[in-house]
Amino acid sequence: MKINSKFNIVLFEPEIPQNTGNIARLCACSGARLFLVGKLGFSLSDKYLKRAGLDYWESVEILKYNSLEELKNDYKNATFYYLTTKSNQKYTDFSFSNGDFFVFGPETRGIPESILAENKQTAVTIPMIDGQRSLNLSNSVAIVLYEAIRQNG
Repeated sequence: MKINSKFNIVLFEPEIPQNTGNIARLCACSGARLFLVGKLGFSLSDKYLKRAGLDYWESVEILKYNSLEELKNDYKNATFYYLTTKSNQKYTDFSFSNGDFFVFGPETRGIPESILAENKQTAVTIPMIDGQRSLNLSNSVAIVLYEAIRQNG
């Protein structure tokens, strides 16, 4: 089965190179574009980043932005979804469309409260049992991206 994804994954200030490498590989295999936004917690030449992405680096489109504002300004008509544990809106309750952006925050902090407050309507969560803090970033990206792909055939 071939996938022709037109979705966009945004990693806002990612901190762990292995997660970003894993997500780059996921984007390569799904056709999604990868946007790295803000200050990275590692160098793009990091050996762990490269190893996690294996030989998929040539197959993924990676774009670097200094800020979310800059990114949103370049894609004014796009819908941005903000993945967070601080929302009661489940990602499965939304209908995603090709071209949508899925924004994920830094592994240790998540998306800043100020950004979530400005985007309450599109702040969504992946349900978990009570008492657990969060899922792994690359797992979260995979869950949401493949739901969007499933919804769009």
